[in-house]
Amino acid sequence: MSVLVRQAFPALRHSIPRAYAPSTSYITRRHGHKSHIQSGVLDLAFDTYQPPKPDPGGPLLILHGLFGSKQNWRTLMKLLGNSLGRRVYTLDMRNHGTSPHNPQMDYATMAADVVQFMLEHGCKKDVTVMGHSMGGKVAMATALSPLLEQHLPGALARLVVVDMSPAIGKLSDEFQAYIEAMQAVEDAKVPSKKEADPILAKWEKDLPIRQFLLTNLIPHKKGSTFRIPLSILRAAAVHDIGDFPYAPDGTHTWGGRTLFVKGDRSKYINRHNIPLITTYFPRAVLESLDTGHWVHSEKPQEFVELVTKFIRADDKPREAHTAEGVEDHPAEHAAETTI
Repeated sequence: MSVLVRQAFPALRHSIPRAYAPSTSYITRRHGHKSHIQSGVLDLAFDTYQPPKPDPGGPLLILHGLFGSKQNWRTLMKLLGNSLGRRVYTLDMRNHGTSPHNPQMDYATMAADVVQFMLEHGCKKDVTVMGHSMGGKVAMATALSPLLEQHLPGALARLVVVDMSPAIGKLSDEFQAYIEAMQAVEDAKVPSKKEADPILAKWEKDLPIRQFLLTNLIPHKKGSTFRIPLSILRAAAVHDIGDFPYAPDGTHTWGGRTLFVKGDRSKYINRHNIPLITTYFPRAVLESLDTGHWVHSEKPQEFVELVTKFIRADDKPREAHTAEGVEDHPAEHAAETTI
């Protein structure tokens, strides 16, 4: 039987059903055995999925985009886990989902969070890290991080970056507007998502995007609030989200297999920054799907097939054996949308 396990930041443990056991990070911290690879590193909340017929291959870690959470990837986590026969982890980045909040939100620090997670959960061999949008930059920064080489040399086998490049640039206007829209919802002290939606509609006409933003809303009769810290994200939007921690000078490279997946109707990977990609990732290959920025939500079946083919290219000696054990899972369009 397949198993989906949810783990959450211990400070929120009172809101978790008692059927869930405390996380390893909670236990080690409580008993004083916790050690971090550097100061400021946070313990990230996560979900994990173990497929019913696992292969011996290493795990896949999925990193969501700005304003997203591990919840947005629940459907695709299972589809990818079953297709690959590998354990899949979906992580909440700092200041997102049920992970802790901290004003430091540069990519080098977020990459350190990921390396810490890999260490704690035994992700020491044949690991794939995949990230979308902001999570794509975190994934790239993780591959290039000196902490990865210091603590887990050779652990990362492959990288998947979804509709993002390592280019530096200002956060797009629509994302800035989303922060202001969510702040307007909090200021209005509305009691529910129903009353919040018309306020968001003044900034965003697309209903699926509004529904996505509202996944972060915690309704309350005295005034709903967003679980993401808007003040921190507003500052990060100015200083951190558009940045990248490593200069394209040829001294920061990662030589592993790397897949970039572009949405054909998206602007985030383009002719100006494609040459920059190979400066950091000389073995990078680029694939595209007929989508906008939300590649995995708009074309989930094609996306799963593309990622599965890339990861399992390393499994060719076992390919015929493995293929027999994987059922065809027609992907329904996931309602979860990620930015």
